Amino acid sequence: MVKTIVAFIIVFGILVVVHEFGHFYFAKRSGILVREFSIGMGPKIFWTRKNGTLYTIRILPLGGYVRMAGAAEDEDDQLQPGTPISIMMGDSGKVTRINASDQTTLFNGIPVIVTESDLVDQLVIKGYENGDESVVKTYAVDHDATIIEKDGTEVLIAPRDVQFQSATLWHRILTNFAGPLNNFILAWLVFAIMGFAMGGVASNSNAISGVLANTPAQSAGLKSGDRIVSVNNKRTNSWTAVTSAITSDTHGDITLGIKRGQKTVKDVKITPQVKTVSGSKTRTVGIKRGIDTGFFAKLFGGFWNTTVLLFAALGHLFTHFSLNDLGGPVAIYANTATATQAGWSGVLYWLGFLSLNLGIVNLLPIPALDGGKLVLNLIEAIRRKPLSQQTEGVVTIIGFGFVLFLMILVTWNDIMRYFVH
Repeated sequence: MVKTIVAFIIVFGILVVVHEFGHFYFAKRSGILVREFSIGMGPKIFWTRKNGTLYTIRILPLGGYVRMAGAAEDEDDQLQPGTPISIMMGDSGKVTRINASDQTTLFNGIPVIVTESDLVDQLVIKGYENGDESVVKTYAVDHDATIIEKDGTEVLIAPRDVQFQSATLWHRILTNFAGPLNNFILAWLVFAIMGFAMGGVASNSNAISGVLANTPAQSAGLKSGDRIVSVNNKRTNSWTAVTSAITSDTHGDITLGIKRGQKTVKDVKITPQVKTVSGSKTRTVGIKRGIDTGFFAKLFGGFWNTTVLLFAALGHLFTHFSLNDLGGPVAIYANTATATQAGWSGVLYWLGFLSLNLGIVNLLPIPALDGGKLVLNLIEAIRRKPLSQQTEGVVTIIGFGFVLFLMILVTWNDIMRYFVH
């Protein structure tokens, strides 16, 4: 139990940090202000500021985020009329700190009731000082001033020139794509390490390397070295195609086209066994996959094989949708428990698999995901002007609502699959 929890936190934490660091790095390189880089969610337990970015560790070790100035997930700094704040003035005579929170106090801060403010373009605050409503005072705000928000988080204000939308379209595309890109790089690195450490990777050839005892394959007379060239008269040129064809049929016998050696080709009827794996029923016949020990196979084979597998699963999801083919945090935890039983290799493979899966899913053209943002970038490139912030905001909210609704359904389904019998 403890081992599973620790492995889950480590794996999930690595995935989030790697993904968000991609956004963070390219945003910084593009001149976009990253106001906060958070690991975890919920209340802060540690924070520090460096080069204009607030780095926080939050109490819940699940998730994280990069908060870029002006992006859809960034909070609006505009102070509403009537808002009580306190300000601190710098040596230049401009406001350097703004406190809009009742959770902290600025020592020697000047109390102000806001009548008007603009922290994006004009960089100015107008209001009544010390409760004196006979005169409205105007305060110039420093470009690099900080604001203490209602929850007590102190971040830099977000002037127009450092906001996400002020970066070039190409830089915004790179920033949006960088998260999934980092996931792909992590997955490739993990699978390459495993390939060299274990002396090879699973081959994607349609040749079988062995037959398990007391299985339909043994009863049917299949042997090591046989090639499965078709399943139910459908050509299968790879191991992915073989397994997909075997598991896609829901009942009844299947017919395997077998090539043994150079000339012998025959059809073999076989009745698959039905087993429950990770809460889902699947059909197996008892054949073993081959191992490729070549240098390039070790370097790229694991990444390529898993990519093909995930795209095949994604295609099956679109044609035969089922919540059992999706998984949220509950499913990740349950499968992490299985992975830890296989030792470091199981956890490492699970990390690579999840990283690749996260990268692919995030590129789906769904608003609120990175893929949805890239679609908006493409629309802007075609129109040669961005969508209005209001339109983009509505699209993002709809996409976020869809993702949230789907996550609730998936989580409930996972609980029923893994913990309710």
